[in-house]
Amino acid sequence: MTSSISRQLVLWLAVPLMLLALCGALVHYFNSVAPGVIGRDQRLKEAAAALTARISAEGGVVRFDTTAARRPAMPAPDSVDYAIRGADGRLLYGDSELPALTPGAEAAFGMTPVGGRTLRTLSERLDTSAGVLALTVADVRPASEPAARYGLMSTLLWDFVQLDVTLVLVWVGIRLGLRPITRLRDEIARRSAHDLRAIDEATVPREIAPVVVTLNRLFQMLRTSVQSQQQFIANTAHQLRTPITGMQAQLDVLAAEPAAAPIKNRLATLQEAIRQLAHSANQLLTLARADPAVNIVAKNQTVALDTIVGEVIAKFFDRALGAGLDLGAEVEPVTIIADPSLLDDLLSNLVDNALKYTPRGGTVTVSAGQRGGRPFIAVEDTGHGIPESERERVKQRFYRLPNSPGHGSGLGLAIVDEIARLYDASLIIESAAGGTGTKVIVSFAR
Repeated sequence: MTSSISRQLVLWLAVPLMLLALCGALVHYFNSVAPGVIGRDQRLKEAAAALTARISAEGGVVRFDTTAARRPAMPAPDSVDYAIRGADGRLLYGDSELPALTPGAEAAFGMTPVGGRTLRTLSERLDTSAGVLALTVADVRPASEPAARYGLMSTLLWDFVQLDVTLVLVWVGIRLGLRPITRLRDEIARRSAHDLRAIDEATVPREIAPVVVTLNRLFQMLRTSVQSQQQFIANTAHQLRTPITGMQAQLDVLAAEPAAAPIKNRLATLQEAIRQLAHSANQLLTLARADPAVNIVAKNQTVALDTIVGEVIAKFFDRALGAGLDLGAEVEPVTIIADPSLLDDLLSNLVDNALKYTPRGGTVTVSAGQRGGRPFIAVEDTGHGIPESERERVKQRFYRLPNSPGHGSGLGLAIVDEIARLYDASLIIESAAGGTGTKVIVSFAR
């Protein structure tokens, strides 16, 4: 499955942006919480120092002075709570709900659940003449963490809303930025295989200009190659037809000489072989010209199928008359875009096959028109027909039906199929209307 550049770009941007948004929210959270925590810890230290200054031990008895006149001042009851415990953990002064210092610890900050709330606490160890004491101080003012957490969630929500909007804008920007590539793709997709015109390099962005330059170079190479191939085919046709035509003419002259009467049968065989050679050479050249690679630069034009039918029937009329066959046409005006010479070759091969395999007294009908909105050419005969199991195989090159009469090369329907595929047409072989014979239909695209 092909990947999308725009989708990849959005994904590459989305992951880093999401991480940045998350990191930014966390930094915002810690920047909001950390100053409050540091301030509370400092207040707890100050409160612990003030309480420690009020503790005394005389004669092994621990006393705690709560008089207001003594300095430093006692922490306000609505801000700080405290608990003083002896070495055995027994509460001496303060709130019994506050936890005791962990054994062996000197001082420790913590978050302690007290009365359904979580308080920030500081626990210290005090060494006195009366023994070891444990002092725990708790900040009872409302904590700032819920507000900070709310701020974190709101920040995250807003950051991800911004991220979504940013990604949408990035997606739109990418789509707009890739429009020249889309236009180039559509322009190439609209072209047929025959269109090798160079792409205008001035209309493409600088980033994809090297691709267009390479494509134009490839188009030029294809044009040059195709033109060379066409020239080769034209030269080959000339070189083959000229000596074959000369040989036919010489044999015809020789067969007319009285001195050639003893070998007239041999000359007739040789004449037939030369005609077969000329026919095979013409078919091979037609097959080569029908190759899509050669026809990339074919000069297609508007062609009237009824005109082509009339020209081909005129060409084969004498042959049909000599073979005792009724050659007729049923046409309606219809046009397609194609190479007239290739259409002539297509229909000539169909008519040639029909005349070759139809017994004397039979009929061959050439029709043209539209069927289902699609232009078509069809040739129907009253010959022996083609078995349904063989109808695909007869399209192969050099394949002939078993026990076929004559000395054909098996290229006629292969040429027709090649030309039909060149124009995205379908070649259909079916039985004739009367159940005897064959009907070959070439249906062109709309």
